[in-house]
Amino acid sequence: MKDLFVNGVVCKDAKLVKADDFLFRGLHVMGNTSNDVGSNVTAVTVAELAGLNTLGISLARIDFAPGGINPPHTHPRATEVLTVIEGSLLVGFVTSNPDNRLFTKMLEKGDVFVFPQGLIHFQKNVGYGHALAIAGLSSQNPGVITIANAVFGSNPDIAEDILAKAFQVDIKVVRQIQSKF
Repeated sequence: MKDLFVNGVVCKDAKLVKADDFLFRGLHVMGNTSNDVGSNVTAVTVAELAGLNTLGISLARIDFAPGGINPPHTHPRATEVLTVIEGSLLVGFVTSNPDNRLFTKMLEKGDVFVFPQGLIHFQKNVGYGHALAIAGLSSQNPGVITIANAVFGSNPDIAEDILAKAFQVDIKVVRQIQSKF
């Protein structure tokens, strides 16, 4: 019998499934936020929890240091529902061309906000302490494209002249930004 793939992941033979395929441990552990952006995402997708295969859902824990951000990014295969567990977050998303409308909201503990599938969105901890959010995603394999990493840290690099023209800046500025990725 040929393997059956769902959203890029092979389905396990039902006779080989075990209880551990439906268990993920560790979401109670705070992620390391001592990095350039001051946040950490602990993803629980089909890659970490095999039992999610074919279910069309996943989740993530997002930890924020004071002033930390979850940089502008998109999920090409999922809508995200974010719930603030601790702290205060400024969140937002941008609609698609040609309007590119920015929708933002200040969220407090217990607030829920939705980011439509494929739209660029972000979160920033605007409180004085650490913040924590849990995100539910409508795909077992939502994917994530962090905009700055994709544009300035691609492998190989996008040509400097293309980025300079796209961002309407000098090539030296593009080189400086690319050097950080």
